[in-house]
Amino acid sequence: MFIEVKLNDSDERRKFRVKRGMTLEEIYRDYLKDEAEAVGGDTPVIAKVNNRYESLLYKVQKKCSVEYLDIGSHVGRLVFQHGMIMIYLKSIEENLGRSRVEVQYALSKGLYTEIDGGREVTDEELEKIIAGMNKIVEADMPFEYGVAGRNRALARLKEAGLTEKRRLLKGATNIKRVNYFKLGDFFNMFYGHMVPSTGYIKGFSVRRYRRGILLVLPKERKGSGLQYIDDRKLYRAFEQTQKWQQELEVPFVIDMNKKIAEGEEKEIILLSEAVHEQRIIELAQRIIKEKKRVILISGPSSSGKTTFARRFCIQLRVNGLAPLYMGTDDYFLDRDFTPVNEKGEKDFECLEAVDVELFNKNMNDLLAGKKVDLPTFDFLEGRKFFGKRITEIKHGTPIVIEGIHALNKKFTPKIDDKEKFKIYISPLTQLNIDSHNRISITDSRLLRRIVRDYMFRGYSAEKTLKAWPNVRAGENVNVFPHNGEADIFINSMHVYEIGVLKKFAEPLLEEIPRSSGQFAEAERLLMFLKFFKTIEHDEYIPNTSILREFIGGGIFL
Repeated sequence: MFIEVKLNDSDERRKFRVKRGMTLEEIYRDYLKDEAEAVGGDTPVIAKVNNRYESLLYKVQKKCSVEYLDIGSHVGRLVFQHGMIMIYLKSIEENLGRSRVEVQYALSKGLYTEIDGGREVTDEELEKIIAGMNKIVEADMPFEYGVAGRNRALARLKEAGLTEKRRLLKGATNIKRVNYFKLGDFFNMFYGHMVPSTGYIKGFSVRRYRRGILLVLPKERKGSGLQYIDDRKLYRAFEQTQKWQQELEVPFVIDMNKKIAEGEEKEIILLSEAVHEQRIIELAQRIIKEKKRVILISGPSSSGKTTFARRFCIQLRVNGLAPLYMGTDDYFLDRDFTPVNEKGEKDFECLEAVDVELFNKNMNDLLAGKKVDLPTFDFLEGRKFFGKRITEIKHGTPIVIEGIHALNKKFTPKIDDKEKFKIYISPLTQLNIDSHNRISITDSRLLRRIVRDYMFRGYSAEKTLKAWPNVRAGENVNVFPHNGEADIFINSMHVYEIGVLKKFAEPLLEEIPRSSGQFAEAERLLMFLKFFKTIEHDEYIPNTSILREFIGGGIFL
């Protein structure tokens, strides 16, 4: 019997008649693979069926719409990572014996891991791991998928020595059934979907990095090769965060959940906030010592740039300075001169939409002690006005500038580099679900944005999710390529914050209907939030906290 499958891959929706019971993998192979390869398309790793994420081994039984997703999508990249990590773990067990492996965080366009607490892996051991992974990929072994009830899953986890996963499942009493995967006789659990077989996991590399091993991911688009870069400053930021979390005794979600269950969330909140305060104090002292006058702050969406910049200005004032705080929105070109993107729409996020020449002139004049007529951009009129902000600053006064282009060399080409101090801020997630399942920085930012958009802009979670891919695309062009320019990375993530955000985000995500194109992402995020205990009492969070920028009650907005 044949059924109709509608393909959502472009503005024109194509339809196919396929045999009932065909897998998504078979449909792609029989109907789409040759065409995709002819135009250099990427191999899909997961699909969306009637607005729900499904494995490529999903069998279609009735009329449906299908959207195939490759590693260029966020969920596709997560699925690829699951497969790569499981191959890595299997190779380690086969070549080194059972070892404690931690997948700690995203770094240098890959995943940073440590074996047995960061012990030094010999060249011979590393070669064996790599050779073992390549062998597994070449064998194109199937990932066997299964579902187990709580008791069976707990027993399997104990048998496999997966301590953190077992602790997490014991604590998450709201989870009754769990997914598991097998690769031959190797068993593990990942909270999400998996590719059908190891042959899908191609284009990665494995290399030594500091105390650990880095799994370098392929670029997001076919034919562009590997993308390794050495993020030394980011590594130091993560290393510092790791030390903080060891002091707080919350390396994994289950540890944070335990603190909440025992009524210790107030102490965790205050300690976490104190650590952030101390970081700002130390940074202000460093900048004063180095006599920097142009402080440039950038980071991706929902990093907490505004709150951090204003709190930082307060700290400079404590140290006897009177900084001038500036955003960059007032330097937009008049709307008639705003460039357009490939769709013919005005592109307000590109650097070319900013009057860079005027900005540089104004900053240099201020540094020289001159009076400057700073512009004010009227967003209703779509143009700059002058005469409202005649400004001058004293010698030695720092200027704090916050904006997405702040670290781009082309934004400040005429300002002396000796005057600049560049700060990159982002929620660098270190609290992981367990040893092998990390929390994505992107997901942390997305949860922040969902809550903030609802609290301050009246947007639904559905609207935020729909806009998110465009936000990410803009960041890939305007923010991430320039973070290597930073003098320092600031982690704006609080170890406790997802427990707080859950209270706000969960009901917003639950409102998204099954018929929505954003339902799959909502469902994925809701599953992720199940692992976290809710922190009900957010009154312990200071009104100066970065988190207040998203949940409300802050004094800087």
